[in-house]
Amino acid sequence: MELFLIDGIAPFFREYDRDVINWSKVPFSHLEEGNGLNVRRVQQIRRDFKIFCEKAAAAGYNAITLDDLAHCCIFDFYDADLAHKIFEYRLLFSELFEIADGFGLRPYITTDLLFFNDAIERHIGTSADELRKFAAAACRQLFTDFPNVGGIIIRIGESDGLDVIGDFQSRMVIKRPAQARKMIEALIPVFEEFGCNLIFRTWSVGVGRVGDIIWNPETFDSVFQGLENDHFIISMKYGASDFFRYLPLSRLFFRGGHRKLVEFQARREYEGFGEYPSFVGWDYEKIRNQLVGQNIAGISVWSQTGGWSGFRRLTFLDNNAVWNEINTLVTVRLFRDGISADQAIQDYYRDRYSDPHWRALQELLKLSDEVIKELLYIEDFASRMIYFRRLRVPPLVSVYWRHIVANHFMRKFMRCYVSDGQKVVEQGFQALGKIKRMQELAARLGLPVEDLKFQYDTFEIIATVREYYFLDFTPELEKRLIQLKVDYEANYAEPRYTLMLDFSAFKLRRSHLNLMLRMFFRGEHGYRLFDRIVTLNILSFCYPLFKRFGKKAIPEFASESAMGFDSIFK
Repeated sequence: MELFLIDGIAPFFREYDRDVINWSKVPFSHLEEGNGLNVRRVQQIRRDFKIFCEKAAAAGYNAITLDDLAHCCIFDFYDADLAHKIFEYRLLFSELFEIADGFGLRPYITTDLLFFNDAIERHIGTSADELRKFAAAACRQLFTDFPNVGGIIIRIGESDGLDVIGDFQSRMVIKRPAQARKMIEALIPVFEEFGCNLIFRTWSVGVGRVGDIIWNPETFDSVFQGLENDHFIISMKYGASDFFRYLPLSRLFFRGGHRKLVEFQARREYEGFGEYPSFVGWDYEKIRNQLVGQNIAGISVWSQTGGWSGFRRLTFLDNNAVWNEINTLVTVRLFRDGISADQAIQDYYRDRYSDPHWRALQELLKLSDEVIKELLYIEDFASRMIYFRRLRVPPLVSVYWRHIVANHFMRKFMRCYVSDGQKVVEQGFQALGKIKRMQELAARLGLPVEDLKFQYDTFEIIATVREYYFLDFTPELEKRLIQLKVDYEANYAEPRYTLMLDFSAFKLRRSHLNLMLRMFFRGEHGYRLFDRIVTLNILSFCYPLFKRFGKKAIPEFASESAMGFDSIFK
């Protein structure tokens, strides 16, 4: 392996005090003042970036990613104000590239295909050829003006979230495999010319016919077959969905002779954002062992990127970001040095403690792994292979980002999939005892016990919500959930989890819901005839009616975060 990439966006979020933060992209508007950049924030970014690079390099990373291509390129059709602002961004990026280089970290730039504003739209028009020429010209300009950049990481399967504001918004313009293939063929010569890497991500939220590229071998081959090249790397998340547990390793890593990059997440966006321990070392070790013998170019580790929440710990920059940092350090050691997760834990301990008793840390991390799998996730649901349209249904839906969903629809939905609710409830409350043990271990190790207290109080709510899902509904249970919500909100100011409590009836019978789920959801990735006719086509046109009928089934946050729930029906 040659590439050990880490995302370098953490310094850009300092003092970004929104209630809900989009961690999927640098908040460029936060850095700006008038027609330029805020001088004080630029100075802070430089200082923090130097600290971040020093620690990332010491951990073993040799490359760093930064957002984004749009803010590194100036075109002659931009107006004077935008050109001036981008000029200031280019000065900042030039300094950051030099800092990274000084620590042995090769800079890589991210981009969506494609970013737009009014000037770009007028320039490109509706021509697909012009779009590809513009993308190639942006890449060529970057490599010409910044020769220390090692390559570009391209995302085609998702665009900017609904909350992104600024001079550029990205848009998904590649919706068919042939369009993706033509774009790659247009860009590869530029990367060959400059000796840089084109890293093409298969991540997708399911939009268009190319939307199943993350798991569908037919789509994968339509896009990539025959495009093996020394300067072309396919980047894939390890499973057929986002960064969740209970996902088997994607079989596409074993398809074709292309160089591939494996994406991992250290700051677990669906597992607390680093507010409590969520150790991934043993899971990642298993993935590494399964990939032996494959053409793996390296790994890309998200130490900060991903998700929507108010949690704001900055990896390598804040003293309380220890849980993110353990995952970040262990992941690179697994792949760079080929050691076991246990060895990496032992080395981490010996670098920070004077005594040899590392087993306490090992036990704490082992328990953290078990608690996440046994209480945050519901194994009977999470381990099922469930597909809807072009997406693998996430293994975790009842707790999503910072939302705990307790409503009548979710109660009926979970009962359609979970066979032994009593066992699930008992397992959840047993897992709470493991958090108590973690508190004892954290106190012994000098690690933040308050994080385990927060986890216990949050997970006590999740365990009680399981009672609501799977046991008889009683006035006593309703009262207990309401009191837990009141106490939790009194004890923890924002940011915290939000308990979305709604006991009003979802009027569709569970038997009818079960029938609908069997019709529209499938237990295998391959499409049925019903999918090709109905879910992939007719359902797109009928979605407005479904949305009105199923309003109680779609939490408000799902429509307001990321690209919005509507995007999966496109």
